[in-house]
Amino acid sequence: MIFHVASLGCARNTVDSETMAGRLVAAGHEQTSDPAEAAVIIINTCSFIEPAINESIDTILELAIYKQRGSCERIIVAGCLPERFREEIATSLPEVDVFLGTGAYDRITEAITPQPKQSRCILPDPDALPGINDDQPRALKPSPMVYLKIAEGCDRHCTYCIIPKLRGRQKSRPIKTIVQEATKLIQSGVKELVLVAQESSAYGKDLGLQRGLSRLLEALASISSHVWIRVLYGHPDSLDDAMIRTMHAADNICPYFDVPIQHISDRILKRMGRQYRQDDLLRLFDRIRSIADNACLRTTVIVGFPGETDTDFDVLYTGIEQIQFDHLGVFLYSDSEDLTAHRLRHHVPEKLARQRYDAVMSRQRDISAQNNKKYLHQTLPVLIEENPEAGLYIGRTAFQAPEVDGLTFVHTNNLAIGKFATVAITDTLAYDLTAEVR
Repeated sequence: MIFHVASLGCARNTVDSETMAGRLVAAGHEQTSDPAEAAVIIINTCSFIEPAINESIDTILELAIYKQRGSCERIIVAGCLPERFREEIATSLPEVDVFLGTGAYDRITEAITPQPKQSRCILPDPDALPGINDDQPRALKPSPMVYLKIAEGCDRHCTYCIIPKLRGRQKSRPIKTIVQEATKLIQSGVKELVLVAQESSAYGKDLGLQRGLSRLLEALASISSHVWIRVLYGHPDSLDDAMIRTMHAADNICPYFDVPIQHISDRILKRMGRQYRQDDLLRLFDRIRSIADNACLRTTVIVGFPGETDTDFDVLYTGIEQIQFDHLGVFLYSDSEDLTAHRLRHHVPEKLARQRYDAVMSRQRDISAQNNKKYLHQTLPVLIEENPEAGLYIGRTAFQAPEVDGLTFVHTNNLAIGKFATVAITDTLAYDLTAEVR
């Protein structure tokens, strides 16, 4: 069978999509990037927030056109959307042949072809499956950067978040298995490994490991000194000093601290179910900068959370100004009846939430622009990823994560895609850098 995979949502979903595709290729099926060529179309969905739900449904309906035309025989919807809405979503999407929940990714090979008495909705409990304890095949697109999943699930119960329900409890992969996969990826030419989990800084806790992430990073850093290692999605409660020192000690571990804080007001943090408070955050970021003087700080925050007053927002805004994050993303609170936060009082009007969103983004743009100025005239290594036109290359520095941060535009000729280049920064913008080779 010729199949096409449309992957939506986060980096963890990307890994799941690549793993499903890898299973199918290993079973003798053929992958295509063109849905018009596919007999089977697989949509791996996201349902974390309302815009992601809408994007998932829109993508399903758009790709269902190929089934109406007759070129596609079968549509499979996988991931968080069916896991969240269960059989309810099946009744509203008759175009779909099979729904696979987040605990059923390993059932993709049987779902791709009709089976006798096959259930239309395959929704096993994600916690009923063991963790990822082996090196699973992945169908990867050519890229010098690869996401490496180190754990699945989450043990926290934040009131705005549906992830524990969709993904189950935290299940960390053994260090040995992660190192085996990383070694193969590096041998294939990968130059940057981006470690992802719902809470990467809690890696190994469920396995009883002490200094779990630190030990994993030390093992990965020793494979090759010529490959960047980056960590996404830390948590203020589980990011400790040992981890900070480990990330600072190795030259090939990016000093990139991605720590989503969600808010800074003590009152809102409590309503969110977050256990830290404003003073804890200020101390944490001070420690990071004192231990790792070249640290790059990234975070995400939520505005418009139920009960957020003007005073709460002022605390958030002032805190952002005080901490001076290098990169910051903002989410509008996304409500749903299956969230604990839905039952909280005093929901914020959408118009007001949008105004707060715009205010934070505007201020952060100025902060990022000012922070970028320190790189002017510096000489930095850049991982070259694209050559969109003659004389122009696009890459990223160690303080620019894929897909979420700015880029570095290098004006030169004869660079190699997928390799590192040493460049001199000639100009800085709000989020991006301009450089040339000297």
